[in-house]
Amino acid sequence: MKLEIKNIGQAGTLESSDAQVIVAPGVSEGIHIELQSPVIQQFGEQMQEVVRDALNKMNITNVSVKIQDQGALDCTLRARTLAAVLRAAGKQEELDWELIDKWSV
Repeated sequence: MKLEIKNIGQAGTLESSDAQVIVAPGVSEGIHIELQSPVIQQFGEQMQEVVRDALNKMNITNVSVKIQDQGALDCTLRARTLAAVLRAAGKQEELDWELIDKWSV
């Protein structure tokens, strides 16, 4: 499944222990992450690495990501990123679960 960010995709909430992830086509080449979190000093780099790793596994190289974290775990950030990308690429209906399992690890 080839993914291309065509639109804005969003996943997650602003509830405690969750994160809202919004992805959009990048305006310049590369992965650009804007992160807001109450724990950015302690975990900001790790959180960005989790999102970059998820995007790299999906071969997404040109994207803008906005994250509003409310204390989400790494697995939640990864899942929210995957869901937002699938929505932005318009691929919610044609899911390849074996491929998604690879991306989720």
